[in-house]
Amino acid sequence: MSDSYFTIAKEGSGIFKEKMSKFLSFALSIRDSEEAKTLVKKYQNEYHDARHVCWAYMIGPQRQEWQLNDNGEPSGTAGKPILGQINSFGLTNVLVVVVRYFGGIKLGTPGLIAAYREAARLALEDAGKKEQFQMLSLKISFPYQSANEVMKIVKSEDLEVVEKIFDSDCEMTISCRLNIADRIKSRLEKIPGLQFD
Repeated sequence: MSDSYFTIAKEGSGIFKEKMSKFLSFALSIRDSEEAKTLVKKYQNEYHDARHVCWAYMIGPQRQEWQLNDNGEPSGTAGKPILGQINSFGLTNVLVVVVRYFGGIKLGTPGLIAAYREAARLALEDAGKKEQFQMLSLKISFPYQSANEVMKIVKSEDLEVVEKIFDSDCEMTISCRLNIADRIKSRLEKIPGLQFD
C-alpha cells in the first residue's frame, strides 16, 4: 500500500463568468473538518453580499472524509461538481469554496453544474499539486553509549529528528514515512539498551 497522497501546493483562486453571474473560487489547504468549517465561515462573512457561498472538502490520506454544501443552490448543482473536481485532480486535505454573485439570468441545472465545475477547476489548477507522505512518529530512549549507532541510522535513512535530549540517558522522537517504519524499527531494535516509548 502506498503511503503517499496528493494535496495542493499553495492556495489557489479563479474567476469564472457566465451570463452575468460571477463565480469566485478558492482552493485552500486544510488539516481537518474543524479547519474547513472555520474557513467556510470566514468566506461566508467576507462575501456576505454574495447570493451563494458553496463548498466541498476532502480530508485524509485515504480520502475517506468529505463534505459538500450547495448553500441554497438547487440540490447537486454546486457542492457535487466542486467535489467532483477535487476527485478528478486526486487531491485530499483541500477545501474548495465557490462564491457566486447572481447576475440576474438563471443558468438552469446543467448551466450551474458546468459553472461550479469550471470555477473549482480554475482554483485547483492555480493551486497546483504536490505529493505528501503519511508519517509515523517513533519515540525512543537509549543509553548515551548507543547515540552514535542511533545517529548512523537517522542519517542513512534520512529521518527527521523532531525532538532530542542527549544526557546519560537519551530520548529522541523521529519521524519517518509509514511504508519504511517497520524497517526502521527492526534496525533500531538491534541497538543495545534502546527502547520504544
